[in-house]
Amino acid sequence: MSNSADTNASIWKSDEVVKEWVAQASDRDRQRIAHWRVLGELLPFDETESFTFLDLGAGTGAATRTILDLYPRSESILAEYSPQMIAEGERALAGHEGRFRYVEFDMLAGEWPADIPSGLDAVVTSLCIHHMPDDRKQGLFVEIFERLAPGGWYLNYDPVTSDDPIVEAVWQHTNDRGHPNASEHREHRSPLEQARWENHVRFMIPLDRQLDYFRSAGFEGVDVYWKHLENVVYGGRRPS
Repeated sequence: MSNSADTNASIWKSDEVVKEWVAQASDRDRQRIAHWRVLGELLPFDETESFTFLDLGAGTGAATRTILDLYPRSESILAEYSPQMIAEGERALAGHEGRFRYVEFDMLAGEWPADIPSGLDAVVTSLCIHHMPDDRKQGLFVEIFERLAPGGWYLNYDPVTSDDPIVEAVWQHTNDRGHPNASEHREHRSPLEQARWENHVRFMIPLDRQLDYFRSAGFEGVDVYWKHLENVVYGGRRPS
């Protein structure tokens, strides 16, 4: 599907979708808090250090909240393009007042706002890169590399696909074990749920291709630092 048929905005700038998303946040966050903690713990900082990180495609700031809790002297810039998600994120992050700020940024557009500085200590992305078409993934990785300070790390937490249908089947039936009605739900999605699902998977690609994009962008130390079925955390650093 081409960028001209983009459906991200129609979904994530929808009051209805964001309201439903927020209503389900507590259950979703319980399932993912350990993943975000891994993302944060991989950052090469001591808990007493002061540093600034960019949470790109931040949504309501779940990854940022985890990292701010892990590093009490850190500060976050959250980049997000949905005003509705930004409003919900500011409410969710109220307990961290003074340590974060939102910047409106459409990652598909490719023009970085002046409010996102260069020389960042770290960049994280969480569950958003898979919404980018391949050419944009590649361009975005280069742009992130250029915004990092020498020695700065970029870590991405995201789902991936596999070219092997056997592997895909194992991922699905294992995930289904914790959700007894998963198969029935897949077959009876509401129109809104189906639209979100199609938008979720349309640009998802295998892991190896993304690691190649990372290396091509100039990152070193590129590895898969955590993996559970289709969910991975991979990353690398800008050479120092």
